[in-house]
Amino acid sequence: MTELKFEELLDAGCHFGHLKRKWNPKMAPYIFKEHNGIHVIDLQKTIVKADEAAAAIKQIAKSGKKVLFVATKKQAKDVVSELVKPVDMPFVTERWPGGMLTNFSTIRKAVKKMNNLDALMHDKDFNNLSKRERLQVQRERAKLDKNLGSIADLTRLPSALFVVDINKEHIAVAEARRLNIPTFAIVDTNTNPDLIDFPIPANDDASKSIAAIVKYMVEAIQEGLNERMLDKENHAEEEVVDEVEVTENDNEPKAETREDGRPRRPRRNAAPKKSEE
Repeated sequence: MTELKFEELLDAGCHFGHLKRKWNPKMAPYIFKEHNGIHVIDLQKTIVKADEAAAAIKQIAKSGKKVLFVATKKQAKDVVSELVKPVDMPFVTERWPGGMLTNFSTIRKAVKKMNNLDALMHDKDFNNLSKRERLQVQRERAKLDKNLGSIADLTRLPSALFVVDINKEHIAVAEARRLNIPTFAIVDTNTNPDLIDFPIPANDDASKSIAAIVKYMVEAIQEGLNERMLDKENHAEEEVVDEVEVTENDNEPKAETREDGRPRRPRRNAAPKKSEE
């Protein structure tokens, strides 16, 4: 995982905040100064908070759990989907379906319906339907895929949420807080960082700024996945070695012991008894 550099954040515009009149006073600890009526974020604190978040999100990935990325704003959706796909984590970039976390069973029903439509479309009798019926099925499948495509493989609630713009995704944040799901987020000067477990102060409106932070989180996830795979390989090798040792010990002759635990002397070959005539 590459280190997050001050110059990289500066070039990406992570330090630009909102107008002073739009700020949230709870972001005061992360604001460096005011310049021309605009708040400037302290990037040194951004690096510290990003490192804390990366360490936590790495452990979640290492334990084999899922992190759900939520970014439905125009500047973030394409960036997030491209960066998150390689690490095979779920993401929502179109529209947050209300109750996705608090009413997860209903979302699973929608995913099941999408899978049933897939099976119908691959069935040989699908072409026997009328053109109108085929179009209806295809449109419904496309709509479900647009809203649920990336979370179709999410069989259980995610272990964490990463959010871009917590004001826009306030419903997702509220659902996660209600279920005590850890939250990670980019927090701008107009947000309340107290709502997030791992806030990262940065500009959440510029695509370059979003990309810089999300990329760092994805690299942490990838490192956690690599360590998980390495641990599995080492564990498998240890099991093989243990099996070999057990097999070798089983082949060794076992010394006879008495009831008091002392080794029993080997018996001498007794002379054959004479047969009575």
